[in-house]
Amino acid sequence: MKSPPALAVNPDLASERRASAFDVEKLVNFWDGGAERTRLRRAVEHVINSDPVFSRENQYFWTPTERYEAAVKGSVHLRQKIKELGWTDDGPEVQVAYRILGSELAFAVHNMVFIPTIMKLGTDAQIAKWVPLAKDYHIIGTYAQTELGHGTNLRALETTATFDASSQDFVLNTPKVSSIKWWPADLGRSTSHAVVLAQLYTQGVCHGMHAFIVQVRSLLDHSALPGISVGNIGPKLAFELADNGYLRMQNVHIPKENMLSRYSRVASDGSYIKQGSDRINYISMVFTRVGILSREIIPALAKACVIAVRYSVVRRQSELKPGEKEAKILDYQTQQLKLLPQIATTFAFHLMGSSLEALCKNVNLQIKTESNISSLPELHALSAGMKALMSATCTAGVETCRRACGGHGYSMLSGLPSIYCRVVASCTYEGENTVMLLQTARFLMKCLAQVDSGQPLPQSVSYLSEPASPYCSAKEKNDFFKPFLYTEAYKHRAQRLIKDSGDKLQSLLQSGFEQYVAWNDTSAQLAKTAIAHCEYIVVKNFVEVMEGLKLEAGVQQVIKRLCDLHALTGILSNAGDFLYDGYITGKQLDLVTSSHLDLLALIRTDAVSIVDAFDYSDQRLNSAIGSYDGNSYQHLFEWAQKCPSNAKVNLVYEKYLKPRFQEVASKL
Repeated sequence: MKSPPALAVNPDLASERRASAFDVEKLVNFWDGGAERTRLRRAVEHVINSDPVFSRENQYFWTPTERYEAAVKGSVHLRQKIKELGWTDDGPEVQVAYRILGSELAFAVHNMVFIPTIMKLGTDAQIAKWVPLAKDYHIIGTYAQTELGHGTNLRALETTATFDASSQDFVLNTPKVSSIKWWPADLGRSTSHAVVLAQLYTQGVCHGMHAFIVQVRSLLDHSALPGISVGNIGPKLAFELADNGYLRMQNVHIPKENMLSRYSRVASDGSYIKQGSDRINYISMVFTRVGILSREIIPALAKACVIAVRYSVVRRQSELKPGEKEAKILDYQTQQLKLLPQIATTFAFHLMGSSLEALCKNVNLQIKTESNISSLPELHALSAGMKALMSATCTAGVETCRRACGGHGYSMLSGLPSIYCRVVASCTYEGENTVMLLQTARFLMKCLAQVDSGQPLPQSVSYLSEPASPYCSAKEKNDFFKPFLYTEAYKHRAQRLIKDSGDKLQSLLQSGFEQYVAWNDTSAQLAKTAIAHCEYIVVKNFVEVMEGLKLEAGVQQVIKRLCDLHALTGILSNAGDFLYDGYITGKQLDLVTSSHLDLLALIRTDAVSIVDAFDYSDQRLNSAIGSYDGNSYQHLFEWAQKCPSNAKVNLVYEKYLKPRFQEVASKL
């Protein structure tokens, strides 16, 4: 499965792999979605890992400028390589390449948002004009939506695009400081064009947010065009490669044909012609949100699990049994409790991400072939809630893995701080999490009203019309290994919280409170309700996928145990919700705890092989303590010696310390 390591595998890690009772390769295939996909991914990864341009050696010692240059160089080089190898832009090889290299390349928004937005919102003529240029990097684009004063609330965006019938063009302005576009990736130094989201004005009437292609820099000398002020927003916690920028526009004229016009357009006399629903302008954000789950958020937790689990079987500390040598820290139940649920969550989210991507494809097909956007609200609600749930959970999970590695987890060389700093940003970008949860909650409240009026429900919320079981039927701890039983528990919790939130909202309204007051006074409960809904969907999806599998017994057993562990971990973490109305009793919760601990012991045996099945090469993992050979201490020491300061004259010593040291040298 792996190329032979340069060093012999650490005996402690090797023994873990020998003890595993299932075929790791079969689990790799399951994770990838089939043996052929595994073969293709490895072939693409071999191409990447064999190319020195994509090397990450010594990356942790690079300056921000060096990181930026390497990211741009890598992006341009990958584009050339795609052409040389004859890979098609929409082919699986290109998709795999970007997934492997995603966090190491520049122009992520260019590829994942700028081009797709034009493809989805542009006319055929606009697509033909702009997309080929963008794909070959003859222009570099970004997506300018967020403003200094506005982010998720798109209706409140202040940037304006006013149609001038006399000149047949649009005039764009950021009229206030708060309206300056802020955060668009690659805008700081690289971008030549931007899809700008602005309020469209024609004949004195505002028609809401629309998308416009705006050139911001000259293609000849890269200088800002007239009326444009553009630059980098300054240091951030991480994401140096993103080169986030600002954009201020003062009476910037763009051609009339630069408004993306597949679903709405402006006639020569300024008449506004609508050719579809306003909701279509949000489709790019929804699809992007789903994409980052599988490309950025879930892989972050997967990588952290690989590093922490491997390190936890080569790190020995304290005597577990008096008189014996120090134990592997993964043998301690407390370490298992930290790490093994993270693996289970990674599997649960990975499968949910795949299901969301399939839903996206179906919705996109409906829109393209039938102009049918009826499924878009459901997709929006699901993507918003799942993005909030997964980003928060994965961020917390990565931090748990980092802490589980002790002091070495704080070292950049472990790879964990970099992973954390990237994934924590996902709690904010593409929709701040609390706002996302409340958008999901608003959808749930509408669906609850449909239940009361007897209307049909979207598939993801159809359970709201199903009868609620009054109590959990478990009598012994093994009952909690029955997927139906714990799925029903999650369903009951979601049903109750949704109904309780709806009741509170209606009670406030009937008491005379205005809608916005009632909503705000219920918002904390509504956010919790959205989480419960999403967690039920995740568990239900995991169970459905698992029960539909036909794999060899060993692999099937591993997946079943991970499904059980994920579900039971959630029940224990939210015990109050399940105990609240007596659905689960205190005695039953004790059974859950006992079953949960039993699972930790069972999964512990296979933990290393399970994370091996994520199949990250050492080059892409880039962790001194998480390498496949398990020689953590040797790698840490070797990597530390490459620190540039170790090879330089210490000028600070010469300037400040040398005189003081020499002063007492003869006396010591």
